[in-house]
Amino acid sequence: MATKTPRVFSIQSHVVHGYVGNKSAVFPLQVLGLEVDAINTVQFSTHTGYKNIKGTVLKNEEMEELINGLVLNEVDYYTHFLTGYSRSPDSLKQIAQIIKNLRVKNPGLVYVCDPVMGDNGKLYVPEDILPVYRDDVVPLADILTPNQFEAELLTGIPMKDLDGAITVIQALHDKGVKTVVLSSTDLGDDEHMVGLASNKESCYKIEIPKVDANFTGTGDLFAALFLAWSYKTKNDLKLTLELTIATLQAIVKDTYDNARKIQPTGIISPALIELRLIQNKHIIENPIINITATEIKRN
Repeated sequence: MATKTPRVFSIQSHVVHGYVGNKSAVFPLQVLGLEVDAINTVQFSTHTGYKNIKGTVLKNEEMEELINGLVLNEVDYYTHFLTGYSRSPDSLKQIAQIIKNLRVKNPGLVYVCDPVMGDNGKLYVPEDILPVYRDDVVPLADILTPNQFEAELLTGIPMKDLDGAITVIQALHDKGVKTVVLSSTDLGDDEHMVGLASNKESCYKIEIPKVDANFTGTGDLFAALFLAWSYKTKNDLKLTLELTIATLQAIVKDTYDNARKIQPTGIISPALIELRLIQNKHIIENPIINITATEIKRN
């Protein structure tokens, strides 16, 4: 049965301590007024940036059992579906089938896919997961939020300048994706990253100030915020991009500034650089836009 309140089904990783995967995505979605049902593909003590990692991995048959319980209880109606890190090709194929099944109940289901595979030229998933994303999952996505490295992997096209980025984006549109968002690229300068968002009607560029630290969970947060603001702005691409970046940058800056108060010099320890989501609840609810997106003309 359809519901007036948007309901998100999020299948991602989970950590006991810190903010990545569902821990990074569920809270902001709820703060912005969306119901969230979540399945945790892994449950680890912390993210993998820490020295010691302990935890468990959800088996495919366990995932199937959870889904079956939702179906049997007739609570498997969702307006949105969100995925992030997947550990194996088989688990990703299972997720693709889940999307198809959910769309039987709600053909208007909006699927937001963050194709988590790697960054800065380095894969952190098995290589054989790429063709499953490229051939099975991406064509199902309404909104895709890769970083530059992931977008290049999915298309096989290098992105050396803005024209190259637009070519990559168009190649992803050609796969059936309605909205493509490059959450970060190396097309900026020493002080700024460049983000790009594109749909059938328009394409926008936004320059994002760099912060001198490596954060974990920002991609998960980005995808969740973009999902929520797409819904709340009725798919206003420019405004959604600006609100998402405004929120993300405020949280990242506050996290960095707080960490530097405790550890003034050197590489910040992972425990100090965990995203301060709870402390920035007011920002998530009411972000202040101070970076505007500019439209790019496509050929």
